[in-house]
Amino acid sequence: MQESGYQFIGYRRSTDSAVTFQALNPATGQPLPGLFYSASVGEADQAMQLAAKAFEVYQHASGKTKAAFLQAIADEILALGDALIQRAMAETALPQARLEGERGRTVGQLRLFAQYLEEGSWVEARIDPALPERQPIPRSDIRNMLTPLGPVVVFGASNFPLAFSTAGGDTASALAAGCPVVVKAHPAHPGTSELVAGAIVAAAQKTGMPEGVFSMLFDQGHESGVALTAHPLTRAVAFTGSQKGGMALYQLAQQRAEPIPVFSEMGSVNPVILFPEAIKARTTALATQLAASVTLGVGQFCTNPGLILALETPELDGLLQQLGAAIEAATPGVMLSAGICENFSASSAEMLAQEGIELVGKTQNPANEYQAIPAIAKVPARHFLENPRLHEEVFGPFSLVVACVDEAELAQVIQALPGQLTGTLMAEVSEIESYRSIVQQLQNKVGRLIFNGVPTGVEVGHAMQHGGPFPATTDSRFTSVGTAAIRRFVRPVAYQDFPDVLLPDALKRDNPLNIWRLVNGEWSKS
Repeated sequence: MQESGYQFIGYRRSTDSAVTFQALNPATGQPLPGLFYSASVGEADQAMQLAAKAFEVYQHASGKTKAAFLQAIADEILALGDALIQRAMAETALPQARLEGERGRTVGQLRLFAQYLEEGSWVEARIDPALPERQPIPRSDIRNMLTPLGPVVVFGASNFPLAFSTAGGDTASALAAGCPVVVKAHPAHPGTSELVAGAIVAAAQKTGMPEGVFSMLFDQGHESGVALTAHPLTRAVAFTGSQKGGMALYQLAQQRAEPIPVFSEMGSVNPVILFPEAIKARTTALATQLAASVTLGVGQFCTNPGLILALETPELDGLLQQLGAAIEAATPGVMLSAGICENFSASSAEMLAQEGIELVGKTQNPANEYQAIPAIAKVPARHFLENPRLHEEVFGPFSLVVACVDEAELAQVIQALPGQLTGTLMAEVSEIESYRSIVQQLQNKVGRLIFNGVPTGVEVGHAMQHGGPFPATTDSRFTSVGTAAIRRFVRPVAYQDFPDVLLPDALKRDNPLNIWRLVNGEWSKS
């Protein structure tokens, strides 16, 4: 790790700011090697100016050209080897196996987007050929495809230092769309971000990308993030983090002279419904499965099951005894930062102090102040319905069980919930028919509906939906995971009566890209 950090502005290094900071080891509170410079407003402007200039070229890059760039980024990240994993471990306290898996996911999604670009159908070409003889009015030749928006600002996430940060899904999908990216690195893992940024810059240079196609700025505060969001050349923003942070960016973007989309993923309590027959059939298995999901990664997943809903039955009491015992036996873990750990301790203590709350299980006191104490609590549905504080997320290894007297009360609880990333049904197939209305209510609240599985763990593919109704995200029509994430950074453009020579390749009459196109309402490669 270098002793002196810097801004990555285009391909250049800059240390204009006099404001510096260091990363802290979350397990000890001690500073780590490396001095990082907080970006100035001038550097934010410089990055956006370069991104806009790069867009003039990069927006016309072919699918194969962009695919080669993404593949090169993946190769350069792998070439960092153990140095990347060791630095990420030091900055996040995440275990080696978890970070190696996250690196695999980061590289995998870059390669998946590269394959998607080479295949070409992402442009969603639609063609209505001319009908000059149509009566009473002839039809013009109209061809439509998706085209990149322009420079995108990406905010690195605290809980995924690789997969949702510098070269994560937001950056990969924006670059795939043809949009230059300016990353505001998360201050909790600047050294990790610096290593990955260097890999992106190296890949850009090796594949001949225009300077400014990628930049990254450090900032321990909010000044550069505000400047990037408000900058007139920014065309979209992607953010993963707290509701407070996501909404601040969203509101700032709406106050601009030219409002822009902000795709904020702001967390969720991810309700899990335990149906009676499922509890009877597999009490122990469910208790073990839920305890493992609640404590996975010290509960620092946006899909952590923070809410468990069930009918009040003797079988539920038996399951909670086993769930409580599993939580009590869990090992406390170090959280991503001292601030996150402090917030978790305060939030979980506040939840446990609410009226009607009963402690189900709690891990023994941690070895030091940097470790979180997993806990499970229970509350009657009537108290849950009366107290909106109980509906809020506790970011960390905490879950609240809501016990309902009957199906009608269960329906009331679901109806009271805000939008969520996921909803889970733990049920026997035979009993689902009796709860159709409950299933439909839950579906209306979530972006991903899960049957007999835990919400933690998000597959990167073509069909994944990682988004949900507000406040889980600011726009439930989009996903931040999988190839469909590219749709956040494009817009449709129609070409009317254009000669072939002036059309993009995807819309030409001889289809030189050999991609699927919707022609006269039918999919065809012809």
